[in-house]
Amino acid sequence: MAASGKGAVATGADLDNTARRRNVPSTSSNGESVSKVELDEKKTQVKKNEQSLLEFLDEWEFLIAPLIFTIFAFFTRLYKIGLSPIVTWDEAHFGKFGSHYLKREFYFDVHPPLGKMLVGLSGYLAGYNGSFEFKSGERYPEELNYTFMRAFNSFFGAVCVPLAYYTAREMNFKRPAVWFVTLMVLCENSYTTISRFILLDSMLLCFTFTTVLCWAKFHRLQHKSFSLEWWSWLMLTGASIGCVCSVKWVGFFVTALVGLYTIEDLWNKFGDTKMPPLDLATHLTARVVGLIVIPLIVYMLSFALHFAILENSGPGDAQMSSLFQANLKGTEVGKDSPLEIAYGSRATIKNMGYGGGLLHSHVQTYPEGSGQQQITCYHHKDANNEWWFYPNRADPEYNPESPPKFVADGDVLRLIHSQTGRNLHSHEVSAPVTKADKEVSCYGNTTVGDEKDHWTMEVVRDVASSDRTKVRTLTTAFRLKHTALGCYLRAGNVNLPQWGFKQIEVTCAKDNNPNDVYTHWNVEAHWNEKLPAADAGAYKSPFLQDFIHLNVAMMTSNNALVPDPDKQDDLASQFWQWPILNVGLRMCGWDDSIVKYFLLGNPLVYWGSTAALGMIALMVIWYLVRWQRGYDELKQSDIDQIHYAAIYPVIGWFLHYIPFVAMARVTYVHHYYPALYFAILGFGFVVDWMLRSQIKSIQYVIYGILYATTIGFYLKWFDAWRVTD
Repeated sequence: MAASGKGAVATGADLDNTARRRNVPSTSSNGESVSKVELDEKKTQVKKNEQSLLEFLDEWEFLIAPLIFTIFAFFTRLYKIGLSPIVTWDEAHFGKFGSHYLKREFYFDVHPPLGKMLVGLSGYLAGYNGSFEFKSGERYPEELNYTFMRAFNSFFGAVCVPLAYYTAREMNFKRPAVWFVTLMVLCENSYTTISRFILLDSMLLCFTFTTVLCWAKFHRLQHKSFSLEWWSWLMLTGASIGCVCSVKWVGFFVTALVGLYTIEDLWNKFGDTKMPPLDLATHLTARVVGLIVIPLIVYMLSFALHFAILENSGPGDAQMSSLFQANLKGTEVGKDSPLEIAYGSRATIKNMGYGGGLLHSHVQTYPEGSGQQQITCYHHKDANNEWWFYPNRADPEYNPESPPKFVADGDVLRLIHSQTGRNLHSHEVSAPVTKADKEVSCYGNTTVGDEKDHWTMEVVRDVASSDRTKVRTLTTAFRLKHTALGCYLRAGNVNLPQWGFKQIEVTCAKDNNPNDVYTHWNVEAHWNEKLPAADAGAYKSPFLQDFIHLNVAMMTSNNALVPDPDKQDDLASQFWQWPILNVGLRMCGWDDSIVKYFLLGNPLVYWGSTAALGMIALMVIWYLVRWQRGYDELKQSDIDQIHYAAIYPVIGWFLHYIPFVAMARVTYVHHYYPALYFAILGFGFVVDWMLRSQIKSIQYVIYGILYATTIGFYLKWFDAWRVTD
């Protein structure tokens, strides 16, 4: 029995229910409890996974968010970028300048060279040979990969988006405001459109953005003065300033913003009596090197590269000194010219003032004053620039058949216009524009005239020799003193009215100022069969002299870009129209058979950013009044936030906007785009400041509306290019 009982136990027939239970779902209360535990564990695990994911996204948001924004930026800037195969708007200018770099032909423009060199680089990378003329409205040839050149340019516009993101972060905006600022730059229709063509604007914007980012980063590192990171961002700020100024002179406005910040920063440090004098001196030296020396080096290097690349003679030669032109390949300046000037020589005479032209005359007369033949300065080369060197009427020794007699310092001579045979002349008649000076005209001929045709040669210097007994081609700088009146021949870059073909006025100035370069002249080209030819390239023009000369010529030409009252410019606009989006810009013809482009901004971005400028002003006044009344609700960190994240963007906007209010030159809506960026930063500050203390639900709703409206307006005009059959 005992054995039998053991066997029964071994089979498990007498085990209780617990021992026999299988791992299957049960409808009992105990089974339900186990199932809930398992579900709760799964839910907890899911929540942990979600929390881990959120923590990961939060930790790496500074990389993930700008990456997403950048992807959209490149898509919007590149989308259908090659759709229009015609030269659009100012591609006619900047594409042509890029061609000059590829052909290495010297040209002249009112803007610094960096941006145009980058255009040339894009053409080089695209396999373009520089042969296309880029005439406005003309169709691109099949062998020119204009799509690549536009895409190269669009890169600068696309990277503005992540630059805006990191700038907003450095300005201590909350994350939703950082995204809003980035979204406004991404979804600003005018930024998108202007980046899609072979222009300088996207490059100007890009380097403006980099300058603001570097400045903001440098400011946030004030507590780490003289650290490696501090030095790096200071130097990067300087390099960025150099780049933005080397694209367009508008870059000087953001330079002024950094300059104002630097002055304030150094003044505050000067007031810190606890700071050792050596540290203060080091701060001053660091800023001089980082924000003055480095930008100047970058700016000058762009011109050095410009001169090195453009080694061939081209359409811009006449803006440079004769000596510079003589060293260009293929030039006619100085070619086969005899070295010394003799009586009986025929020559062209170049004004050595910055942007000076060639002494010129034509058959047209002055409509007032003496009514005699006009004398001007002219940059284009033609036969009306040629003059004969003749002795004065009282010189009995001159004989054309005799051996050459050379012109020397102190000689009294005549200059006779080659085409009309009239003498260079001056008299007691006021100049047509510069009334304080005497009029210069052409009068008489080789036999008819008087002592007012006489000029005294005064040698100023000679880069080749100290010998003043001869006047030399290219190398001798001289002044021409009117023998009877005692005034000096001068061309001061004052333009004559339309009756003078807008050429440069030539006068006789009574002031005897030997340092006035506009009274300095040199012989550029010289012909005399009795004299041997000289080596025109024997003397090099100094780089610093060429650098200054070209920059002054650019400045002079820029100031001459004034509206022509006789012509109507339908594309031009006024400064007051820009902040309120009152006007756009038609970028091409409006033929139904072509793709039409119209430069128009995002209404929310424009109107919101303009309103934000006024709101910041009211905010500052509000807090100043409350501070005066004894309220101290603002902490020092809040004051700093208003100071650097609100007031400085407003200053940046004013610095970029007010100059165009005062400018007499022709203005277009794209001139507002750098100022718009500072207004966008101001808009971001206002939204961030007003919402940062609100509850999350309110923030979500308002930011959601702002995001949706910005995107909605952008999409409405994003793909607004149409081809009508």
